[in-house]
Order: sequence, then structure tokens, then C-alpha cells
Amino acid sequence: MSKTDYQLLLSKSINGELFSMEECLNILETPDSDLKELLDLAYEVRKKYKGNKVSIQILSNLRSGNCSQDCHYCSQSCISKADIDKYSLLDVNTLLNNGKIGESKKVKRHCIGVSGITFEDDDFDKICKHIKKLKDSVNTDICCSIGFLTEKQARKLKEAGVKRINHNLNTGRNYYSKICTTHKYETRINNIKMLKKIGFEICCGGIIGMGEELEDIVNMLTELHYLNPESVPINFLIPIKGTPFENMAKNLTPEFCLKVLCLARLMIPKADVRVAAGREIHIRDKQNLMFYPANSIFASGYLTEDGQGIMEAIELIKTSGFEYEIE
Repeated sequence: MSKTDYQLLLSKSINGELFSMEECLNILETPDSDLKELLDLAYEVRKKYKGNKVSIQILSNLRSGNCSQDCHYCSQSCISKADIDKYSLLDVNTLLNNGKIGESKKVKRHCIGVSGITFEDDDFDKICKHIKKLKDSVNTDICCSIGFLTEKQARKLKEAGVKRINHNLNTGRNYYSKICTTHKYETRINNIKMLKKIGFEICCGGIIGMGEELEDIVNMLTELHYLNPESVPINFLIPIKGTPFENMAKNLTPEFCLKVLCLARLMIPKADVRVAAGREIHIRDKQNLMFYPANSIFASGYLTEDGQGIMEAIELIKTSGFEYEIE
């Protein structure tokens, strides 16, 4: 792409205009030799809206395994044979300890994962009680990654102190049936719209490396452009043994991952673009460059998989020339 093209994309991004499919594909197919120019372009938008700071999030799995859905990437799905811990509800003291560790490191937000797609009211009330105890014990913002809620349940979660809900699209609409058959893409969209309507901040992103085409990535990011979530987590598939996708993501390169992050920043310019699962595996020694488009990362693991520790994440941010965000 020429400098003129980059200036046009910069203008369109800052003005909140939707990119064409051709423009998006050009970004994803940027020659590796031109990656620095693309990163600089994404950084201009990132700096305008997010400054030079990087926030760190931690993730706790409140309920693990035994999910009724067949999401092919997930170690907790009903078709997974992965060797993971399974429990109906994490001990509240463990959850509180995780929260206090996060608070002591001054992380910005604690995300709570809950396996499953729908919830009986009695079970949901127990989940809300755990989260309320956590919120009462720490000042950290709480985000909850949870299934399809009724409006009544969503309001209970809000009363418990949850400010933001994560509900990922995961891929483009046309590819969704290849990664999950037990629920529909549109159900996810409708759930997100209901949550927005009653006042939740929305965290919504996807997973790269599941066999999708470039067009599927663009379609997902286009959908996110219209949903305009506060946060966009970009995961790079961790191929977990025992899942249908255990042999996927072999062709992901650090350079391609960085191009996806740049496109996410340009298409949803005001959002927190978060590098989530898989960055340690796929971006590897180029993780210092991911902060050009992204202003947020996860540390301390991803539900059933290990990840970089908090102190190591802080050191990475500092040595990359960025500031660690403290709230």
C-alpha cells in the first residue's frame, strides 16, 4: 500500500468509517517487509484514543467444564476430551485470593469466566453471590464471561457489581457453523444487544487460527465495527489436545497476528484492543510490537491454559517502551 492509501485509511479510521473488504484484505495481506509502516499507522490511531498505556487484565474460571455446547476450540465443551479440571463452582476463598493478588498488582480489571450457555436461577444466584463477595473485597473492575442470559439474570449480575460482560463472536457469520453447531451466531448478536440495552459495557472479540478464510476475519471485525464494544479481545488459537481443533493454527506467524491486531485497531478505533490467548505461542519474540495497535493484554493464564505471569507482563510492557496502566 502507498503512503496515500495509508493516509486515507487513517482518515477513515478516525472518522469511524467502515473499511471496504478490499481495504481490509490489503491490510491482512500486507507484505512482511511493510509491516513497520502498518504498525506505525495503527499506532497513530491507538495513541489518539488510548495514549501510550497498556492495561493488564487477569482471568479466573469460576465454573469449569461440563458445558453443553460443542464449540470446537474449547477444552470445556461437551465434545472435548481434554484433560482439565472440572468443577461446578470455584471455592469463594480461591476467587477472593485471585482478586486480591490482582488488586495488589494494581491490574485494571478481573474477568470471571463461567462455563455453560444457560443457567438455572438457583445456580445463577450462587454465581452472583460469589461475584458480589469479590466486588465487596476489591476495588478492581469486574468483567464476566458468561453464556446467554435472560434479562432478569443480567440485571442480577449488574446488581452484584459486574460492569462489563464478555461475549465473543469468535469468527465471521458465514464460518460460525464450522466451529459450533449447538447454537446460532444470531443468538450471540441478540444477547449482546440485550446486554448493551440494559447498560453493560461490552467486551466482544474473536479467535484467529481456526481454519477460517481472511474474509471471515474481515466479516467478524465488520460486525464488531457495528456493535462498537468497549473492548475487543483478539485470541490466537491455542490448539488444545483433546479438542477437534488440536491440530489447527499451525500457519499463524507473528507477522500475520500483528496485521490482525492492526486491522482490529483501525476498524474499531476507540475500543480497548486486547491481545488475549495465544500471544505467547504465536507472536513470540515480537510481542513488543503488539502494543502498537493493542492497549491491553491478559496475564496469568486463559481459563484452562497457562500464560505469562503478571510480573513478566509488566516487564514486557516497560521494556517495550510503554506504560503500565494503574487505576
